Amino acid sequence: MKSLKYLFDNNLAWASSIKEKDPEFFSQLSKQQTPEYLWIGCSDSRVPPNQLVNLPPGEIFVHRNIANIVVHTDLNCLSVIQYAVEVLKVKNIIICGHYGCGGIKAAMEDQEHGLIDNWLRHVKDVHRFNAERFKGLTHDEKLDLLCEINVKEQVTNICNTTIVQNAWKQGCELSVHGWIYNMESGILKDLDTWETEEEGDSGRGRGH
Repeated sequence: MKSLKYLFDNNLAWASSIKEKDPEFFSQLSKQQTPEYLWIGCSDSRVPPNQLVNLPPGEIFVHRNIANIVVHTDLNCLSVIQYAVEVLKVKNIIICGHYGCGGIKAAMEDQEHGLIDNWLRHVKDVHRFNAERFKGLTHDEKLDLLCEINVKEQVTNICNTTIVQNAWKQGCELSVHGWIYNMESGILKDLDTWETEEEGDSGRGRGH
């Protein structure tokens, strides 16, 4: 079995560099977490949440899966959302997809990929419901567009959960955002898809 000692060495170097800057960082971090953000993103190893927005440990509560999907039968994801909203009291939920997503690409292909096809059925449905928008586009353009539409669909799915609906009914300060990441440039893009319970208003403010 290959030794992974080098990873422990990396950890030691990382922890030491943090403590050099702030000797009390880990002792304070261990006592509580008070993140303002819940990040729901893709499992792709090239899309690390904290690094993308340059925030230290403890600032972002994270859930990741293939193609950053939120469905109402996924108790894992729903449990994360509930804990983030009701216990951690996050103020922002961010759905972040990325261009060139392998899961989105697989959903567009007319071939079998195994068990994951059941999960990607959700993305295939998004593609089917928006079929008209893909006409006349190249394959790469279709892929980019589906990556964006999928993010917007998941924003809607989050907003329709009983968790978020109840939080808004209770007047909680909570906004839901849709972002996408370009791995070729390292830049995040706001898709202008957000929903929030406006203070003093029973309706939701939204941008698309």
